[in-house]
Amino acid sequence: MRILFFTDSHIRGTTPKNRKDDFTNTLEKKFNEIVEIIDKENIDYVIHGGDLFDRPDVSISLVSKFSKILNEIKVPIYIISGNHDIFGLNPKTLNRTMLGLICELKVLNIIDTNEKIILKKDKVKVQLTGQPYTYNIDDSNDKSPYIVKDIEPGCDFSIHVVHGMLLDKPFIKGIPYTLVEDIKETLADITLSGHYHSGFEKVKIDGKYFLNPGSIVRVSNSLREIKRKPKVAIIDLEKDLNISYKYLSTALDGEEVLDRKEIENSIYRRERMYEFKQTIDNAMNFEKIDINDVLMGVSNAEKVDEKVKKEALKRISLIQMRNMTGE
Repeated sequence: MRILFFTDSHIRGTTPKNRKDDFTNTLEKKFNEIVEIIDKENIDYVIHGGDLFDRPDVSISLVSKFSKILNEIKVPIYIISGNHDIFGLNPKTLNRTMLGLICELKVLNIIDTNEKIILKKDKVKVQLTGQPYTYNIDDSNDKSPYIVKDIEPGCDFSIHVVHGMLLDKPFIKGIPYTLVEDIKETLADITLSGHYHSGFEKVKIDGKYFLNPGSIVRVSNSLREIKRKPKVAIIDLEKDLNISYKYLSTALDGEEVLDRKEIENSIYRRERMYEFKQTIDNAMNFEKIDINDVLMGVSNAEKVDEKVKKEALKRISLIQMRNMTGE
């Protein structure tokens, strides 16, 4: 059995300020290349790690364009929802999003929490499970979203897909994350993650693999992103397990598509950002600020009661959906 995994495509109709190219056009080329790789490499299943779209309410024309490309993939495609795919960091809003729509149309297959999907090819049987993004997925006191505790009898391998801040080494203080070392008790043979765009090389602990190949797009203007080359992972499952990477030839060198001048501008802007509360108080229109930054700010806020966080996220998601539907 051969499985292709890629993540964080962030389909959008506009080009980020720090990009020099036509972002949507470049992304279209990458998707077409992935379709070719799937065909040439005799892939049996495809898994996407979340954040298919850059926002839950992208335009119908954009969804149509990329759905046509996805429909060219003749093998099953499975996906979990990322924080950009849903409203208010709440997977329960999936049915009102564009990701939810194309899953209903059977373009993709959503992996629900606690669902066990069995993949089969010849004599190989694989259990596939997933965990979509939630505002508290990287709670330091609860690592259960990352841990598989049981496997269906007769399965040769277990794969768990998570859209969360899974890392191979400690990160910036104040940003919630989960270390591979902290979830090594999982029974999954392979844990695939998205969300962290830079990704990390595969880690092997006690015969189990943990990996994030990184986003197939570069929307950050950091020096690390300029040097990074987008890729997909190919997983071979027979008697043994093997993981390899294939770099996307349609992904140009970082210096060709990312504007280094924006690095200094970004630093300047960050140094002068208002406090989170001031941003909320002064914002008269949610379209004037990045709603995903607001959502992440709420979910990561310290010394705030969990009930307050949930209520804040609920109200923001309702405003998002009202803006989309005109209600």
